[in-house]
Amino acid sequence: MATLMTSNWWSLLLRGLAAIVFGILVIAFPGAALSTFVILFAAYALVDGVFTIIAAIRNRQQERWWVHLLEGIVSVIAGILAIAYPGITALVMLYIIAFWAILTGVFEIWAAIQLRREIEGEFWLGLGGALSILFGVLLILFPGTGILTVLWLVAGYAIAFGVVMIILAFRLRGIQNQSGMRQTPAGA
Repeated sequence: MATLMTSNWWSLLLRGLAAIVFGILVIAFPGAALSTFVILFAAYALVDGVFTIIAAIRNRQQERWWVHLLEGIVSVIAGILAIAYPGITALVMLYIIAFWAILTGVFEIWAAIQLRREIEGEFWLGLGGALSILFGVLLILFPGTGILTVLWLVAGYAIAFGVVMIILAFRLRGIQNQSGMRQTPAGA
């Protein structure tokens, strides 16, 4: 798993950057209509899912590559559902986001546990997963606050998750550089 993660450190960096951009856009346009929020969420989930699927497929010879594939598929499905039903109620959208965050968080924690066996003291991916699960549970517990209030929570989560993924990406890049496992993204 360490080889899979270190050789694709750049995809974690892109995921982190996408999450931060998404969070900033949500903060910058708080009065935007719910449909704009749905489009922003869908775009983020699709980008996150596509990069995760690409990383999994590129490294399908690695053990447990399918965990990343499942995480990517969950993100893509969440994005497609958000696009397919733009008139969705705030409560249903809230639950889609909540369950997406919980499912991806579970997959990230599982991957972090596997990574800990190969890299001593590594916990950044697990922290990202825990943040995802906590965010999803809070949305389920407090649905009455409304989707407009959730915009700020989503923005904060996305930025925090993005920072965690960027930290993990650079940590893995450093490990890759130290071990001489230099690889570049496809087409580079």
